[in-house]
Amino acid sequence: MNTLLLTGFEPFLNFSINPTEEIVKELDGQVIGSFKIIGKVLPVDFKNAGNELLNLFDTYNPSAVVSLGLAGGRSKITPERIAINCNDGAADNKGNKFVGAKIDLEGPDGLFSTLPIQKIVDVLNEHHLPAEISNSAGAYLCNNVMYQMLNELQKLRKQIPSGFIHIPASHELAVIDQKLPSWSQRDLTDAIKLAIEVISHND
Repeated sequence: MNTLLLTGFEPFLNFSINPTEEIVKELDGQVIGSFKIIGKVLPVDFKNAGNELLNLFDTYNPSAVVSLGLAGGRSKITPERIAINCNDGAADNKGNKFVGAKIDLEGPDGLFSTLPIQKIVDVLNEHHLPAEISNSAGAYLCNNVMYQMLNELQKLRKQIPSGFIHIPASHELAVIDQKLPSWSQRDLTDAIKLAIEVISHND
């Protein structure tokens, strides 16, 4: 059976809960479409997150890679269109901080998702789960791991679906910060399951 590597992140910055962690743990080992899911949680660490993702890729040799991240403040599921060759933003969980630093000194400026992002958005909206394509994954860890995975695949000349999906806060997180738009954890998980089904049928 084909495998899909699904990654989330640990809590970070002021977010004491990361709903991507819960999604990844719940879906680990499940079969969705034609994929068996390998769910792993990455550290919020500029120096190690990308390496961990690439090591997981080498270990499991998946047929697709989907990384998830929390976009606190967004109200929709947002597949990312592009990753940029840049690390920037607040200090990570280990205290590492970069200002406009290249991820790969010899890498391309940007790399496009190879996920069927428009189809994912269309299917989610058809199921009354609000979604739209995002044209900026920022320059923090979400962008970092998206770029590193796509960059590695390009170097290997390997063509598999790979990309990043941002999700809104969960209700549990919005209880702590009530300014955040939020979804139920169930709906967040169901949205990612639907996205994976789209990838499976598109493969």
